[in-house]
Amino acid sequence: MALANGVLVHGPTAWGCAVRLPDGRLEVAAERKKLRAADVRRPLLRGPARLVEAFAVLPAVKRALPAAQLPFERPGVAAAMVGSAFAAHGLRRSALRPAARELAGAVLSLAPALLALRSGELAAYHGAEHVSIGSYEHGEARPKEHERCGSHLVGPMLVTSVAGSLAAERAPARHRPAAKAAAAAGALAAATEIFGWMTRHPEHPLARALARPGHELQHRVGTDEPTPEQLEVADAALRACLRLEDAHDHDT
Repeated sequence: MALANGVLVHGPTAWGCAVRLPDGRLEVAAERKKLRAADVRRPLLRGPARLVEAFAVLPAVKRALPAAQLPFERPGVAAAMVGSAFAAHGLRRSALRPAARELAGAVLSLAPALLALRSGELAAYHGAEHVSIGSYEHGEARPKEHERCGSHLVGPMLVTSVAGSLAAERAPARHRPAAKAAAAAGALAAATEIFGWMTRHPEHPLARALARPGHELQHRVGTDEPTPEQLEVADAALRACLRLEDAHDHDT
């Protein structure tokens, strides 16, 4: 996860985070995870578990590094979240065909994330995160786009959320709120399973088609070329995480 002033790296059992302070100094912290999604193996549960884990560590990160600036802490991003929610509510009452209405609502929900990415240095730290982790994984210099970036969930989520919303609309009126909630949870679970399949079969035509929106989002909006100083931050976060992961492997 890229931060407004640093990078947070997740491992199976630990996290490492590094931030650049206003005076130029580097602060680094790392801890073991209390909630470990890597232990969840059951399909349709493991993907949501990873998302829950990603957010569950944020309070620990803020305690260890109070200077860490999370992407959605900015007032403008919070305002965009409220605005997109109102706009999506208005779309539901529009005269658009159901499929077009649900697709437009799904695309609109991306607005807060896009605003966050274009705020300050976040996009550059996102690129630094990808360069650092990709270079470590592949053993050679890598670009600012990464094949496992969460942006690749955009394609699967658009497909599953539209399909789920359309299915929920067919439920009787009294059961529709519960059906929509179930559809949202099911869409997330299905999308993360599809995403996992995409990473295992990157050359499959369907995988490439589903990954295309996320790749374009990374390339054009979500990442900037990092500076050497930003890469130093990402590398520090990665090293901090790997030290704990290596210690865990040694202990076990």
